[in-house]
Amino acid sequence: MSHHQGFADSLLAVQPVCPPGLTAWNRSDPGRRFGVYRNNVLVSLIDALADTCPVTQALVGEAFFRGMAAVFARTNPPHSPVMAHYGEGFAEFIQGFPAAAGLPYLADVARLEMLRVQAYHAADAASVSPAALALLLSTPERLPGARFALHPSLRHMDTPYAVVSLWAAHQGEDVGTALAALDTARQESALVIRVGLDVEIHRIATGTAAFIRHLDDGLGLADAAGRAMAADPTFVLADALGLLVGAGAITAITTQ
Repeated sequence: MSHHQGFADSLLAVQPVCPPGLTAWNRSDPGRRFGVYRNNVLVSLIDALADTCPVTQALVGEAFFRGMAAVFARTNPPHSPVMAHYGEGFAEFIQGFPAAAGLPYLADVARLEMLRVQAYHAADAASVSPAALALLLSTPERLPGARFALHPSLRHMDTPYAVVSLWAAHQGEDVGTALAALDTARQESALVIRVGLDVEIHRIATGTAAFIRHLDDGLGLADAAGRAMAADPTFVLADALGLLVGAGAITAITTQ
């Protein structure tokens, strides 16, 4: 093991162990000085997770969240110097964290919040012009095979829990009243996209979620709409397209 790897491992070790060969310029105890640095590193990782997942933290309380985040951080060091990207795999960790088993929706809340951060930092792209959309609509014979490129910031997820509503409840002033009216076992789908400098989270119908997912996979308009209708007979193509157009989510259209 290299000295560098040994130093890195000691930073996040459960037991505070000073790396061998470490010295202090003023002959003070290197173990104490390393302990301060070690604590600062762990706190920085926990703070990064708290910044990414404020609703997740609110649902379990600060003390529980920071304890859980510390366990995650010790076995999941960052792979990038950009702390805004830290936390990939945190939702999966929560899903298997025994102490969080009583809140089965907690992992998906964290997953939604991570998507929100990813959307914020995604690349930018210009949306298609109204004229391009009008041209497509004026030639209905080209519609079935049309393929849409979606904005780089667009994310979507399906969850068996009312995760979007849980997140939205924490954006208002009377969180308690909003939470009391929620059925957390209700299945929901989410559309996450950056509009300008703001990230929007929309609760969308099952069919709309399927439609967006299939468009994102490269299917043509007719095929994506057909599969969406099969997933949800109440699916309305015009409403789904209106949502995407309103959010500036369509960046290119190709037709055959």
